[in-house]
Amino acid sequence: MTLHAAAPSTRFELPEDLTATEPPEHRGLDRDGVRLLVAATESDRIRLTHSRFRDLGSHLRPGDLIVVNTSRTLAAEVDASLDGEPVVLHVATPLPDGHWVIELRTAPDAARPILDARPGAVMALAAGQVRARLLAPYPEQGGSGNRLWRAAVTGGLPGHLSRYGRPISYGYLSGRWPLADYQTVFGRHPGSAEMPSAGRPFSTGLVTDLVSRGVAFATITLHTGVSSQEAGEPPQPERFEVPAATARLVNATRRAGGRVIAVGTTVTRALESAAGPDGRLGPARGWTELVIGPEHPARAVTGLITGLHNPDASHLLLVESVAGPRLAQRAYDAAVEARYLWHEFGDSCLLLAEPG
Repeated sequence: MTLHAAAPSTRFELPEDLTATEPPEHRGLDRDGVRLLVAATESDRIRLTHSRFRDLGSHLRPGDLIVVNTSRTLAAEVDASLDGEPVVLHVATPLPDGHWVIELRTAPDAARPILDARPGAVMALAAGQVRARLLAPYPEQGGSGNRLWRAAVTGGLPGHLSRYGRPISYGYLSGRWPLADYQTVFGRHPGSAEMPSAGRPFSTGLVTDLVSRGVAFATITLHTGVSSQEAGEPPQPERFEVPAATARLVNATRRAGGRVIAVGTTVTRALESAAGPDGRLGPARGWTELVIGPEHPARAVTGLITGLHNPDASHLLLVESVAGPRLAQRAYDAAVEARYLWHEFGDSCLLLAEPG
């Protein structure tokens, strides 16, 4: 796995005041009341439409397939101490050998990663008997300035998270929000360190409306790690499963001329990890290290529902792979100009690259 992904071609300046600092419900909106930017290519021309997420059905057509992530978000942030100093611990994922991937960040608001930790350092988790010992940088060995670590944990980390954990939060938020605010209506299988946030604007009423319009749904499960990648840093390996039923629905939709619309980068990564060179899917499960971009373009996904990503984020490579660089650039230019909101509680975008 390479340490750094290729740089996306999409370029824009993101004003600081376009950050969503609280859930939309705390801004007087329903979940599905956030803004929706629809960017579509039609006969080699780009069409941009400003809408609301609740009106998603008016931009889709019967026979389209929406694929969603069923992972539930964990309370994966806890307080700890390192050499007597307070730190914030983000628990990214368990590993098959019983170790854990963790990230150390500055207290009290996790604003910055701690990059000067060393192998052998031991953290005591606050309010419990759990200890975490740093073993090696993750996923690469050696070097300095490491953000993620493989750690040996004693004392029962899942129980500690259940009792003392809180949702992973960053300094741009204006407050602390309950775990329920970090769940999607599709979440069934606990395992994500951070919310698969592209699915957050869906409501049960909207799902009902879409089904009544002839839009189908299918599911995958991908448990997200921490999303605080540095500029150019690719996504970390993540656990996923694409069920046989979903593979059949995706293949049937493509044969019938329908669009396969992934809800978020997590769904896109899972589907493309199960896709062959011709875009045909089979059931798959395990760990994926796939980084979608110029070297590994999207083959199965033809549409994308997503939040808005920061400049230089590796996720922009995925957006460009699905939508095309030209459409991605126009969409982000329009989102900045119209003052859409960024991050997990922000606005949304529907990208449709194929002719309508």
